Amino acid sequence: MKKPQTLTDRERNLIAAYSQCQLGMTPKQFYGKWAVSYEEIAFICSRSNSTVRGWFKKGKNRRFPTPVDLRHLAVMDFLLEHFEEIPEALATLLCRLSEDNN
Repeated sequence: MKKPQTLTDRERNLIAAYSQCQLGMTPKQFYGKWAVSYEEIAFICSRSNSTVRGWFKKGKNRRFPTPVDLRHLAVMDFLLEHFEEIPEALATLLCRLSEDNN
């Protein structure tokens, strides 16, 4: 096994900046921006369809997305907006796409 890399001040600053990043998009914002179904939102967030439907309910039976769900939607929004601008090598590191999706 390879020895882990030692963190420099640069990497520690990057970690500090990332930990303060409030990257997030609500399901309602994502749904309003993109022509997606609740099922597609569930797929993006790795949630059940009923969980996502609960995010859009009102009243006592309403469910709330977690910060992880908000981050998934924000990252997906970023990718949908900017995927063509991302260098191919970086896109390959970010998302292992099948040959059919290129």
